[in-house]
Amino acid sequence: MSDLTVFRRVAFVLCVLGGFGAIPAFAAGVDIYEVQGVNVDVSAETAAKAREKALADGERDAFNQLLRRLTLAGDRDRLPNLDKDEITSYVRDFAVSNEKTSAGRYLASLTVRFKRESVRKLLTDFNLPFAETLSMPVLILPVFQSGGSMALWDDPNPWRNAWAELGGRYGLVPMLQPFGDLADVGAISPAQAVQGDRPRLKGIAERYRVRDVVVVYGLQRLDPTSQRQSLEVYITRYGNDPDPQTETYPLNQAEGENESALLSRAVNRIADAIEDAWKQQNILDLSHPNVAAVAVPVTGLKDWIAVQKRLKDVPLIRRTEMVLLSLDEIRVNIHYVGNTSQLSNALAQTKLTLVNEDGEWVLYLADIRPPGKT
Repeated sequence: MSDLTVFRRVAFVLCVLGGFGAIPAFAAGVDIYEVQGVNVDVSAETAAKAREKALADGERDAFNQLLRRLTLAGDRDRLPNLDKDEITSYVRDFAVSNEKTSAGRYLASLTVRFKRESVRKLLTDFNLPFAETLSMPVLILPVFQSGGSMALWDDPNPWRNAWAELGGRYGLVPMLQPFGDLADVGAISPAQAVQGDRPRLKGIAERYRVRDVVVVYGLQRLDPTSQRQSLEVYITRYGNDPDPQTETYPLNQAEGENESALLSRAVNRIADAIEDAWKQQNILDLSHPNVAAVAVPVTGLKDWIAVQKRLKDVPLIRRTEMVLLSLDEIRVNIHYVGNTSQLSNALAQTKLTLVNEDGEWVLYLADIRPPGKT
């Protein structure tokens, strides 16, 4: 699957954890402007011509994936439609793997990296809002009700199957699919998920090493007049918010659309909604660069090295300047785009915590932040 390879850059594997299988966890350092796993299969008069066309097709596919990744779902009709040479001008470099060539046919998997500043300018010129901050993964719990039965882990659950087909869809919000094994069954029931049982939700969140769990409750009904299915989807995201809001998305079965297609359409719409909610919080305004004077408490050189590494993973940050160095504190100026809230949010995704203490910005490594600090 083309996006699954990229997703593995976002998630790494923790082997044999607490008696159950490997659990994927968030890893920073992913290049948002890199698109992996673009599969090409082209036939032409000669292998050379097939390769040339395949590379051009792969660049176009990767470019379109990138633009969809960065922008809002509602703006897809306004995305620029560029020709081959124009797209190539935005490519920084590319790599080829699993290359196979025969007479008149070329197959390969491409990784394409794009020029950040050039793509930023393109989107700005087209007046397209965009975001670059990668969210920590969320865990999707797909509860399905048809008739009187409610299913989460039990089969059949076509709603869970539809979410599984989403696979490694790679946008700015990685969406993890639960295993559905005995540990999951014991962790939370469908009724507990729909009712928002906080202890149960927290338990399964800890199992998958995520902060947020999204319950997507799909309620299927049959319209007796049209004899077509309708699907109401209720989305509730549980995390730090003590009073999470539930959003509702109604969908009706189109003429000639089977149940599987309806559920697949619903999954993609809900995934877009989850993505868009994150992007709206992190839309960049490149016209107003900012600078923040920040104090970084440290216990030694290793802390500062860890902070530096994580700062490099934040796309909003253009550069940092060290202005003061002492044994227990380092002061830096952080030059960034966006506003302070967006910077704080982006830092949090790399396990850095930015807080205002007595009118001064202080940046903590999440695992060494002193107790009692708020």
